[in-house]
Amino acid sequence: MVQAPSQQSLVLETLAHVPSLAHAVYGGIQDELKSRLEHHQLTAGWAKRRAHFSSDFEDSLSRLLSLAAEGKDPLARDRPAVVHHDSLSLSLVDENQALKDVAIAHVINTIEDNTRAELHQLGNFFGALRGIARPLKSDNPLRAAIFAHALSRAIEGVDLDAEGRYKLMRIAAAPLARHLQPIFTLLCRELRQAQLSGMLQSHGSAVKESDLRMRQFKALNQNPQAPNTTLDEVALLLDSVTRPHRLDEIASPRLGPGAPGGPKGGDLLSRLYDQILADNSLQPQLKVLMGRLQVAIVRLSRHDVTLLKRQDHPTWLLLNRIAAHGAGFGSPEDPGLKDFLQLVDRVIQPLIASEQPAASQFQQALVQVEQFIREQAEQRGQHSAVALQRLDREQQRQEWQRLLREQLQHQLDDANAGKLMRRFLLGPWVEVIAQAMVQFGRDSDEATTYVDLVDGLLHSVQPHADDTARQLLRARLPGLVQALEGGMDSIALPPLQRQAFMNELMRQHGRVLRGLPADETAPADSGPRRPALTPEEVLQQLLAERESQLPSRWAHERVDRGQLPTVPIGLFADERSPDARVALQDWINGMEIGNWYHLFVQSEWVTAQVAWISESRQLFLFVSQLPDDRHSLTRGALEQLVVNGLITMLEPEPLLQRAIGTLMQDLEQQR
Repeated sequence: MVQAPSQQSLVLETLAHVPSLAHAVYGGIQDELKSRLEHHQLTAGWAKRRAHFSSDFEDSLSRLLSLAAEGKDPLARDRPAVVHHDSLSLSLVDENQALKDVAIAHVINTIEDNTRAELHQLGNFFGALRGIARPLKSDNPLRAAIFAHALSRAIEGVDLDAEGRYKLMRIAAAPLARHLQPIFTLLCRELRQAQLSGMLQSHGSAVKESDLRMRQFKALNQNPQAPNTTLDEVALLLDSVTRPHRLDEIASPRLGPGAPGGPKGGDLLSRLYDQILADNSLQPQLKVLMGRLQVAIVRLSRHDVTLLKRQDHPTWLLLNRIAAHGAGFGSPEDPGLKDFLQLVDRVIQPLIASEQPAASQFQQALVQVEQFIREQAEQRGQHSAVALQRLDREQQRQEWQRLLREQLQHQLDDANAGKLMRRFLLGPWVEVIAQAMVQFGRDSDEATTYVDLVDGLLHSVQPHADDTARQLLRARLPGLVQALEGGMDSIALPPLQRQAFMNELMRQHGRVLRGLPADETAPADSGPRRPALTPEEVLQQLLAERESQLPSRWAHERVDRGQLPTVPIGLFADERSPDARVALQDWINGMEIGNWYHLFVQSEWVTAQVAWISESRQLFLFVSQLPDDRHSLTRGALEQLVVNGLITMLEPEPLLQRAIGTLMQDLEQQR
């Protein structure tokens, strides 16, 4: 009797095809590299490792499939390295890691495009075996991500930089997808021959919420610059649909329920609110609260004509913000959601109780909601904030040192400082100031003290005209020396280097206190000097934010995510467009603490909230729906995700805009 196919048998059969698959992918890479001159930069690194590629890929894929055959999740152990900092573990995503994620996403998309029907049938079968009505991609032990990760691990051994491995992954994607298709087709044929066709099809009848969201995102990408429908446009369409036949029945479609002369079922506000409360993505508990708030909005509409003219009215912004934040919670029992519901209930009470609410009251409620969301997000990320702040400052150390040297160079050009003094201030002392900025903060008292000390030190070796000035200098020298010692201790300056400078400084101070020039070879004053920058001016140079530069590859190489959730990338994709860079920076600058996002980070899709943004806006902390799952991304990594369509807001379309869209569809059907 022939045994019915099982998860283990299908995975083991796939495992038997791994050697030939690895050889086919190797051949595809070889053919592509030979056929295109633009790949010449990859050939040297590939040549060193190509003899081992097939075995590396075979070993990597075999290990993953063996875990799947045992019923385990092959990628469950595929966790990225973490950065240990101040006793905290933080996953750090920099440009190289993001580049790897983009490559993996491209391979996954290529495989899915070539084997969509087969993967759908296999996913349904594996889901049926587990009793899952609507299986997710992660329930499929033969999903595209398994093969993409195996390929990534094999290519990591190739002697190329991150960009080179990224290009090699893109080259390998096509032959991998092409040779996987007949393997998956064979597995599906065996399932049909075993009379299991029902298990292949039964789960595909219902439209999953995730698939619906993917199609919505795809529609946005296809027409990213399509203007949103306005309230005025809805009002005009509603008027044309519900226009009465007699002139004495004419009334504005903007009137609220119960307004005198309002046509039955024809007012804009009530229909719009019906669409809001019917929104399937709105949390049920929030629907209840918004239903209670409707009476206050109706009262407002009777004396505020801008409510149904402005989509940026505080009332709509309040509803949009409540809905967007509520969408970030996966469970109605989430403690964070319960706290948020209590806050919303408390905030809307004064609005409901008011007989004639004003727009300013809704604006005040919006401010309270925004403040709560920000504080709640910051609380989620507070355990990582200190370490991330230090990490962010550490990343700026070299830039700070460069700026400090530039400013000190200008200052020393106008001072009669000896060579040893110049070497000390431009070398060790720049490190002292930068170390204080990293350890305590850019504008900390410690950093400011060390900056101020430069002026004091240079002044101490200038000629002092009379005994009174020299006596004042003598009194200040112990404190000056003590501060110098403390600064040198902070960077552990080697004893020989420290002693050489202190001996020279003591010699110069001795000459100045005797009324002599500090340096015997000091030139005579030849003219007026340029005024030195003040400490405040020195630090002011450090306040300017420096934009991270976008590598050219991100502007012309796009990942076609197809049905994966993505942001509209039309504005970001053309390097030659003067608007592309502005649009990219505006998108990232628009990220705020408390906002929820879908993003492809460290080789998987996650839903996460921005919990912290560094002062320089060069480092961002995301906390997922699982509080212990944290990801810190550099600005450069975010740029790469945005340009390649691998990050989007959790709700790319506000609640009001969704309601307008569905209402327009309903009215069009009634015409």
